[in-house]
Amino acid sequence: MSKEVNYAELNNEEEILLMSRVELYGNNREDVWFLDSGCSNHMCGDKDMFCELNEEFRQLVKLGNNTRMTVLGKGKIKLPLDGMQHMVTDVFYVPELKNNLLSISQLQEKGLAILNKSGIYKIYHPVRGLIIQTRMTVNKMFVLIAKDQVKDVSCSHTHAQDVSHLWHYRYGHLSHKGLRTLQYKKMVRGLPQLPVSTTKCTACFSGKQHKEPFPKKSQWRASQRLQLIHADICGPITPTSNSKKRYFLCLIDDYSRKT
Repeated sequence: MSKEVNYAELNNEEEILLMSRVELYGNNREDVWFLDSGCSNHMCGDKDMFCELNEEFRQLVKLGNNTRMTVLGKGKIKLPLDGMQHMVTDVFYVPELKNNLLSISQLQEKGLAILNKSGIYKIYHPVRGLIIQTRMTVNKMFVLIAKDQVKDVSCSHTHAQDVSHLWHYRYGHLSHKGLRTLQYKKMVRGLPQLPVSTTKCTACFSGKQHKEPFPKKSQWRASQRLQLIHADICGPITPTSNSKKRYFLCLIDDYSRKT
């Protein structure tokens, strides 16, 4: 068992990587995931682990010895833990990386709470409660082993969900004001405390938006010729005219109505 730690310096222009490397019980690189508080992003060096990968994405990560690694994609990975598949999103693909890293800061950005106490790392979801728990190893690392046989590591989900938007769907796109009314008057048993949603419902935008009617009479008319001209372009027209034209411009004088 060996341990090697590189500490990265902060840089505003590039992603910073606090990389911790450990050889543990002969596990392969794809089996071990390290919970890293200094890593800026989830990272993986094995392309085969990605279930979705955007290979057009590019980024640089910088190590403590000023060397740089190139990110050759970003995607999603399914981790097998305790017989279940768990999805981890926004994972950087870094082929030169020797070990897989789970970024604590990125988990916190998803709305998860982190507790490190008495050698046990616990990660809590705001609604589901405890979702990840692992003990500190003898070399003071916190590790997740992506194998179904592991008994001392449990993980349910690593992706925060907009609960308010979920209940908005469950109640047939009921407004968030209506959801708060149900909650305030205790009209629904088991309805959780719903924070303000930051998700925009595209279905509501399409189905509930109002259209202003066209006015039947103009508010103002011209008092002399050429004072107001209405213009409209029409086209492209199919088929084209005999002179191969596809557009025409219509000009109407508001006073005389001459076209």
